[in-house]
Amino acid sequence: MARGYHVVGFARPNSSLKGIADLDIEIVRGDITDKDTLLRALRRCDLCFHVAASYKLWDRDYKSMYITNVQGTRTVLEAAITAGCTRIVYTSTVGCIGLPRCEGGKIIPADETTPVEPTQLSNHYKRSKWEAEQIAIKLAAQGHPIIIVNPTAPIGPRDVKPTPTGQIIVDFLNRKMPAYVDTGLNWVHVRDVALGHILAAEKGRLGERYILGNLNGNLTLAETFQLLERITGIPAPRHQIPYFVAFGFALLSEIHAKLTGKPPKAPLAGVRMAKYKMFFNPHKAVFELGLPQTPIEQAFKDAVSWFVENGYVRTPLPKPTTEPQP
Repeated sequence: MARGYHVVGFARPNSSLKGIADLDIEIVRGDITDKDTLLRALRRCDLCFHVAASYKLWDRDYKSMYITNVQGTRTVLEAAITAGCTRIVYTSTVGCIGLPRCEGGKIIPADETTPVEPTQLSNHYKRSKWEAEQIAIKLAAQGHPIIIVNPTAPIGPRDVKPTPTGQIIVDFLNRKMPAYVDTGLNWVHVRDVALGHILAAEKGRLGERYILGNLNGNLTLAETFQLLERITGIPAPRHQIPYFVAFGFALLSEIHAKLTGKPPKAPLAGVRMAKYKMFFNPHKAVFELGLPQTPIEQAFKDAVSWFVENGYVRTPLPKPTTEPQP
């Protein structure tokens, strides 16, 4: 909107619009598996951003996830092609990129060329998104104007649900993080990811993938909680849980979830992903697209402020014991 575009949003009939309610956006209601409705919405659009996905680490039945992520992606991309969109940006995930390698005890972050092994597709979300990305790659190879972006772990304002990454911050703020596992993520401000999509549409090479992350965003979970402690004054957990203990707890938690229908406290998919430090190198997007690099501390500050202001935190935050570093 700041660039002067008229924005058309596509939302399910019963979807909450809380995250965008204050924006002057035209909303078309429908389902991403309904090609006719998509076509009506897309025929007036020059650009298409396919951002929708089922992002869950646990569900009682994963069939709907594959319908949304795989079938939905094919329908959206084909509709955008039929509608004549000049640029189509497909939002994938770094879960479709291989894991970092270790050399001499040092982790080398993965980039867009790092192949993913079948064993790394350790949960239904990753597998469904990988299948969807293959559709995008195939259509791009046929000459259609598709660019793929692979966000890392976005954080910041308007995380309404919240997402699994945002939930880590919410749980910390609500003192529900008594311990941690030895894992890591590449954190990135959600606004940088949003701008990365626009830059991909404006500058991206057709058929290419771009990791939307932060060059300084690779933090272990322990480092993440230490940063949140500096920002909020809430003590970071001091105890590290061995992987096998976390795995066993998640297994029991999933059994309980299947019996009760309530989401597990620790999804097995999340624990499996936590076995590896998911560090990534967004150099290509930074230098080819001009991807912004908002300081990670600011991303966490913005996320914390939004969650506090919107009622996700039950108890007031203490005053930080030390001033955060600029």
